[in-house]
Order: sequence, then structure tokens, then C-alpha cells
Amino acid sequence: QVQLVESGGGLVQPGGSLRLSCAASGSMFSINRMGWYRQAPGKQRDMVAIISSGGSTKYADSVKGRFTISRDNAKNTVYLQMNSLKPEDTAVYYCNVDAVWLRNSRSWDENYWGQGTQVTVSS
Repeated sequence: QVQLVESGGGLVQPGGSLRLSCAASGSMFSINRMGWYRQAPGKQRDMVAIISSGGSTKYADSVKGRFTISRDNAKNTVYLQMNSLKPEDTAVYYCNVDAVWLRNSRSWDENYWGQGTQVTVSS
């Protein structure tokens, strides 16, 4: 099984910055896509940013230019640098990974979610 440990959430003022981290551990063969999603109270969970194993990225329009996703493949860790934070960024942020498993010459992907970390942007 894969375990995802998130860190870096907290309370910041508008215009401030936070850096989220998510470290994956387990017996998976490799990790493909990694990403960050967020969910505000009473709202749908939405994609914030994703990054492929090759480093290609995609961002939600609402965070483009302010957030940067990156990964360290040697550490199985994905990061989200959040700058110029706005109150509307307030949400629980969830790490998500697609892990590749290999057994008996067969491979398949499984998807995993982190426990979530609270980000609050307020004066």
C-alpha cells in the first residue's frame, strides 16, 4: 500500500505564501502523475495542479501564475508553492498520486489520496 504524508498547511494573511509537501512511501514500482486538489466547505473537490512523471504541469485557471507544482522523484515527494494567496484559496488541500505496481510481469496503476491539510487565508 501507499502512504501519503502531507505537511505545510496553516494560516496566512492575504498576499502571503505557503509551501505544501506530500511524501509517498510504499512498495510501488514507480509513480506517474502527482497532483494537488482542494475542497472548500460545501463545494466540490477541484484540481489545483498536476505534474507528470516527465515534469509536464497543468494548473487551474484560478491559481495560474501564483502556484507552482514540482516533484522530487528520488524522494517520491510533490510540492506546491503557493504565492500571493487570496481568501478564496482557503480550503483543505489533498495530495493525489497514481502509483504503478508490478507483479508477475503485469503492471497496473492505483490512485491514492492524502489525508488533507488545511490552508486558511485570512486577515
